Amino acid sequence: VQLQASGGGLVQTGSSLRLSCVASGITFSRYTMGWFRQESGKEREFVAAIRRNGGYTFYADSVKGRFTISRDNAKNTVYLQMHSLTPEDTAVYYCAATEREILSTIRSPNAYYYWGQGTQVTVSS
Repeated sequence: VQLQASGGGLVQTGSSLRLSCVASGITFSRYTMGWFRQESGKEREFVAAIRRNGGYTFYADSVKGRFTISRDNAKNTVYLQMHSLTPEDTAVYYCAATEREILSTIRSPNAYYYWGQGTQVTVSS
């Protein structure tokens, strides 16, 4: 199983980025996909998740209205479109996969079976 995240970079405040995560080795359409982020020295935190058919999406309050998670099951890919970035969004962003779907569960990194390697997002002020 491999989750390959990409799309990170160094941007200025107010900019946009789109992260992508391509999955292989799993039946992608059977998995809830999530994005998490982790700042140096801090715990990994939930950003967004999307259920297997894309019908339900969930967001952390800190990104609601600025970030959009989506997926293309034909391409085994999940996306995170990020707008109005601020320095507080600076972190390593990870994609992850789980067969679980309950919201209270999928907000926790412990619910996820598979993880990508992370992509760095740095937002300068």
